[in-house]
Amino acid sequence: MKQHKRPRQDRQSAGKFRSDGSINGPTETGSGQPDEARTEVVTAELPQAFVAQMRAQLGDDYAAFEAALRQETPVSIRVNPRKSGFDTSGLQPVPWCADGFYLPERPSFTLDPQFQAGAYYVQEASSMLLNEALKQSANLTRPLRVLDLCAAPGGKSTLLASALHPDSLLICNEVIRSRVSVLRENIDKWGFPNVVVSNHDPEDMLSLSGFFDVVVVDAPCSGEGLFRKDPDAMNEWSEDSVQLCSARQKRILAAAAPLLDMGGTLIYSTCTYNDDENLDNIRYLTENGFRNHPLVLPPDWNIVEKDIDGSVGYQCYPHRVRGEGFFISVFKKTAFTAPPKLDARTFRSIRALRTREAASAATWLQNPADFSLWEKPNGDVMALPKALEKQFLGLDVALKNKGFGLEIGQFKGTDFIPSHALALSTAINQHLPAVSLSKENALRYFKKENLILDEPATGWLLARYNGLNIGWMKGVGNRVNNYLPKDWRIRMDISEK
Repeated sequence: MKQHKRPRQDRQSAGKFRSDGSINGPTETGSGQPDEARTEVVTAELPQAFVAQMRAQLGDDYAAFEAALRQETPVSIRVNPRKSGFDTSGLQPVPWCADGFYLPERPSFTLDPQFQAGAYYVQEASSMLLNEALKQSANLTRPLRVLDLCAAPGGKSTLLASALHPDSLLICNEVIRSRVSVLRENIDKWGFPNVVVSNHDPEDMLSLSGFFDVVVVDAPCSGEGLFRKDPDAMNEWSEDSVQLCSARQKRILAAAAPLLDMGGTLIYSTCTYNDDENLDNIRYLTENGFRNHPLVLPPDWNIVEKDIDGSVGYQCYPHRVRGEGFFISVFKKTAFTAPPKLDARTFRSIRALRTREAASAATWLQNPADFSLWEKPNGDVMALPKALEKQFLGLDVALKNKGFGLEIGQFKGTDFIPSHALALSTAINQHLPAVSLSKENALRYFKKENLILDEPATGWLLARYNGLNIGWMKGVGNRVNNYLPKDWRIRMDISEK
């Protein structure tokens, strides 16, 4: 899904980043479901100041650009490399992302159990250019420490998780608290255990100065690149909002800069076209401890290279690529920042699971020797990848508002109650009892209805569709109780399938 964050005109603040007014991206609802209604094209008149800006920027290409805005938006998805089941045969690939594919039409994603299981993510194709930028600027053959600073709803975070070495540490941070639940849901669906979800202002993360190898800043912007996907973006656009966004972006970049180690990679992107939010921020970074890192992109991708003072960024236009407006530029940090001293011995909010409990909980994992097991004060049991254990425990002190590791469930007396995150995780024991459901019954499961099985069953059962785990049921004779979290329940009429 498109990872645009734009400011609402009625929620501006010059204070800390928590008040920047960002809202959910235009292709996603507040529940983390894709917006089924996004098929509009631009029919209203474009703002005259925007038209003048784009005529000056595109020259003779402007007519083709405006015509593209009158066409329907391409539909694209990115498959999860650790979950099988989604058939990509016959689909046109996205050139710059091996996991990305275009769909011939927009289906009802909410009513696709494969989407609910995390087999793919609905993401705008242009924004998948992050994949190529990462490949050309970071060593993906070794574990890295990576921060997605403006992460909700999770498209770029899930892309990063897929691209990185499996022992990498990925922190997905979202400034706006109301958006964290959407981010958490999409991270849980993707199912990778090496991810931290945090809720902090960038300037509150200075205890991690010099910690990261890669920082991605997909900045809140004026949203010019999304006019045909989201009419609200066009209605809210103004020259003043462009200047407000440009100033906000510089504040975010100033807070992000110290977080990188020397030689680390900063990837900056927006969903807009104007120079104030794009090229001016290239200049800002190159004047403040960074050098631009050019990319080599094939000419037939039709991505435009934009230059300022010898540094470059890359612009996707909807009349040149099969996607929306998107800008990206890559930098290497030249200044030194002393790395943090994270003491894993001073963690404060979790305790190691007792031996008997650990032995019981370990049976739910495919490779339990790869994890250590811990309990939070609220009783949630977490599995921490041993390769990242010291880093996770250090982050327990450095980050106040976070969730890390794989939540696998809770003990109620001697009984273990598995979590929904465990059901969707790629680390789950694949030999646990399971029941394969038809599409109709899978959708009934997502409506949170109780199902009747053909054969009696007792105890915990994985509900599966097309080989993909979709959640937990508990058998009671012929009937099974549905343990889908209530916040994940779909409300659409499943007869629309």
